[in-house]
Amino acid sequence: MSHTMTIAGLQAAYADGELTPASVMENIRQRAGEYAGHNIWIHVLSAQEQAGWLEALADRDPATHPLWGVPFAIKDNIDLAGIPTTAGCPEFAYTPSQSARVVQQLLDAGAIPVGKTNLDQFATGLNGTRSPYGACHNAFDPEYISGGSSSGSAVAVALGLASFSLGTDTAGSGRVPACFNNLVGVKPTRGLLSSRGLVPACRSLDCISLFALDTDDADRVLSCAEGFDQEDAFSRRNVFANSARHYGLRTGPLKMGVLGEEHLKFFGDSDYAAAYRHTLAALADAGVELVPVDYTPFDQAARLLYDGPWVAERYIACESMLAANPEAIHPVVRRIVAQGETLQATALFQAQYRLAALRQQCEAALAGLDCLLTPTAGRLFSIADLLAEPVLYNAQLGYYTNFMNLLDMAAVAVPTAFTPGGRPFGVTLAGSAFSDRALLSMANRLRALLPLPLGALQVAASGSRAPAVADTTHTKIAVCGAHLDGLPLNWQLRERGATLLTRTQSAACYRLYLLAGGPPLRPGMVRDEAQGRDIEVEVWSIPTAELGSFVAGIPAPLGIGKVELADGSWVSGFICEPQGVLTAAEDITHHGGWRRWLQGSGMA
Repeated sequence: MSHTMTIAGLQAAYADGELTPASVMENIRQRAGEYAGHNIWIHVLSAQEQAGWLEALADRDPATHPLWGVPFAIKDNIDLAGIPTTAGCPEFAYTPSQSARVVQQLLDAGAIPVGKTNLDQFATGLNGTRSPYGACHNAFDPEYISGGSSSGSAVAVALGLASFSLGTDTAGSGRVPACFNNLVGVKPTRGLLSSRGLVPACRSLDCISLFALDTDDADRVLSCAEGFDQEDAFSRRNVFANSARHYGLRTGPLKMGVLGEEHLKFFGDSDYAAAYRHTLAALADAGVELVPVDYTPFDQAARLLYDGPWVAERYIACESMLAANPEAIHPVVRRIVAQGETLQATALFQAQYRLAALRQQCEAALAGLDCLLTPTAGRLFSIADLLAEPVLYNAQLGYYTNFMNLLDMAAVAVPTAFTPGGRPFGVTLAGSAFSDRALLSMANRLRALLPLPLGALQVAASGSRAPAVADTTHTKIAVCGAHLDGLPLNWQLRERGATLLTRTQSAACYRLYLLAGGPPLRPGMVRDEAQGRDIEVEVWSIPTAELGSFVAGIPAPLGIGKVELADGSWVSGFICEPQGVLTAAEDITHHGGWRRWLQGSGMA
């Protein structure tokens, strides 16, 4: 059945009558028992516990329920109504009457919960060994860690026990396990997914994260899970440029920031170092521009997460257990969170000032780049390693991840290679808040460039079904008159952050007219396929968010439409209504461009 575990594959099998949701769930329960030694689950739902959701599918149309019959796993710090939530601590357990907002949205879309998964207790850790339910073992080699804290959620998907899963990500818990188990891991923009019904680790930084076999599945789940929640104080409304319609297979030039050699750390794992360099070489060969960035401010921001006052938020999350039954808390977790009890408010404000300064430096380092690319983790440790050195090695796992939520960034972890020993490696693409779909689209391109099997299923990935998409953060706009570089209205572009891309010509099918009025004097370009010629233009790149205000200020008879360039491509650009050149307009087409007319008339 492994070949059907992508959402599209599974639903195709349902449509063909090859499988039913009930048979899939029964098969998963059977195989979950076979993998009991991996310590994936805290609670696997019985057939009786699943019955209500399965029965409800009969009244739901698969065409309008995008996750119809799709099995998913839930990290056990996220509520599922009627099933205990433990956060990896049996003494903490409670049984919620309502599901978490995100879980309910997935159920409403037709998804079926398989069970609650193991985790580093209270979501404190990146390795998957800090649980009284046992260390969660890697899907490829049980001697190695699964990554945490969302350990069971990742391994369940990698082994085909769920099509997707929910984790959380405060410091890397949605990315490190994805790397170690050959999955796509989405750490969304903070607040894009509601955190209502989540046991917090650091409430101001927490994200519910997603694990999937490919980027198409990740986007479909994200589309069902996202949404503003009025009852969650940290919820945020998505922006149009980050909506599901902007996901696809990214085309066109890509410029990615990468770390200089002096900042790369693989902590003795030469196989991971080689896999990373193989990944970069493949990207460079495919024409991706790799631009070195200074990682120093990112690293310094990352250190604030555990060396700074944000550890007090973890203390708040565990405070009642620390007071009532401290021995019930895993000793490593207890040692970490107990540091938060004595922190002072002054330390928090000092750290916030420092973080603000670092954020400015990081934003400057990423200016003009499509994303930042880093290894997701520098080393895959064995379980024995982590049990022997639980704090230092866990900190090393977060070297490339801990800064992300503090800097309000989004990220997607994507598999790119296997080591000679057969262990997965991957990289993380990171960008500003609300760049989730852009990052997923770039990750989709990496998946096409560096194809790997799905999870640990030994099944080849099929090609993405998503359409081609281009950069949506900026829009190309062709100008032909007073907005040209150095001319009187060019400031309207530059003040909106626009940059000059190229000087070129239109296709040979336009006429140019000097319009009445001014100052400033302005030309109008009108398409005329019978008597037109090429006209000199400049193509600028303007932030899409600023385009509306720019267009709103353009006076009649001018407007923005589509302009054909000499190479046959079409871009947005200045056009003129034909009515505007019928009276009081001088035909200046023979000059071939506005600058030439200015020079010829002595106006330059």
